Amino acid sequence: EDALAYTEAANDTNIPIILQAGPSCRKYTPVSILGKMFRYLADNSKVPICCHLDHGFSYDECKEGIDSGFTSIMFDGSKLPLGKNINISKKISKIAHDHNISVEGEVGIVGYHNGASSQGTNAYEAKKYAEESGVDAMAISVGNTHLQKSKVAKINFNKILEIQKLTKLPLVLHGSSGINSKMRKKIARNTNVAKFNIGTELRVTACNSLRRSYNKNLRNFDKIEIIKPSIVDLKKHTIKVIKNIGPLK
Repeated sequence: EDALAYTEAANDTNIPIILQAGPSCRKYTPVSILGKMFRYLADNSKVPICCHLDHGFSYDECKEGIDSGFTSIMFDGSKLPLGKNINISKKISKIAHDHNISVEGEVGIVGYHNGASSQGTNAYEAKKYAEESGVDAMAISVGNTHLQKSKVAKINFNKILEIQKLTKLPLVLHGSSGINSKMRKKIARNTNVAKFNIGTELRVTACNSLRRSYNKNLRNFDKIEIIKPSIVDLKKHTIKVIKNIGPLK
């Protein structure tokens, strides 16, 4: 239902998007099924849609994404020593590129709200990783945090500029739900950040809508009819979000 709302928003605005399957999503739905669902929506869309496996923590997880139809995968080796992160990323990049699939890596740990704290990206480690790992995009930690429900992130804009001086790789900001719209727009227009991961903000919209629909229909036992209004509301919010950060013209 979420992926359908995002795809409709992309088509209505003519703005390409990325559909992501993170660990919590994959916990309940097999990767092979998610790959088929995403590819069906992408193949029937009038705008380009990337089907991305987010936060694969091992070679095997990433290989499963490759084998299941995803067009992009992320290896998250940010918690590993830099050398090991580079070596596994290089191995994954080789097999992914053989299948014409792009790879995202991460340097510097992006923490979690009320969980593990962030460890900001070292610019020179990012440079070494970018040069040796073979990845196509690099996620960085510059004040962004996963699962933030409020827009309180203090982004180190100058750190982004420092990193992009040392590498031409497109950059990625996980935890962009915590970044306010003005800053997201500024980053999108003035830096090499080419991908914003925005999940929590949209889930809040969908769940609030679902609660309203459920409470209005206590005698309705058709789950799809109860869910439908949340798809509409999620699509509206998604349009607002993607118009803020794109298109560039």
